[in-house]
Amino acid sequence: FDPQTGDMGPEFSKTIDLETAGGVIDRDTIKWWLKQSREAQSAIMTDEIPLDDALLQLREFIDENSGEFFVQVWGNGANFDNTILRRSYERQGIPCPWRYYNDRDVRTIVELGKAIDFDARTAIQFEGERHNALDDARYQAKYVSVIWQKLIPSQADS
Repeated sequence: FDPQTGDMGPEFSKTIDLETAGGVIDRDTIKWWLKQSREAQSAIMTDEIPLDDALLQLREFIDENSGEFFVQVWGNGANFDNTILRRSYERQGIPCPWRYYNDRDVRTIVELGKAIDFDARTAIQFEGERHNALDDARYQAKYVSVIWQKLIPSQADS
């Protein structure tokens, strides 16, 4: 997505087969998921593919739409989501398709918005199913864009 314009661009979403995920299952995370809606729960068990396939498909998606030197990967925070994804690439022996200096953090932008008295998460309505990864990503991209545009007005607005 382009935070300066709010253009969402093409989307990518895959559900990873938990048998191939390679992570450590956390009891608190399981408890958290059990409290979520049936729709959110079913989404993490639908059309699953192996981790390495998903990572290769994401790499191809990035190559087709931006390229590893240009794509900016936003995480809520960057040291959580982005790190998990980067470590997944490392564990699978697949080169990570973005440069470390292009990690971006949603939480930082949210704090900057609050500094100018704008709380985007309360001002902008969520659309879709909460805790559905793609719906959450759309929502975060939307409010990051709104904050960005308030902080850095485009030349066309002048």
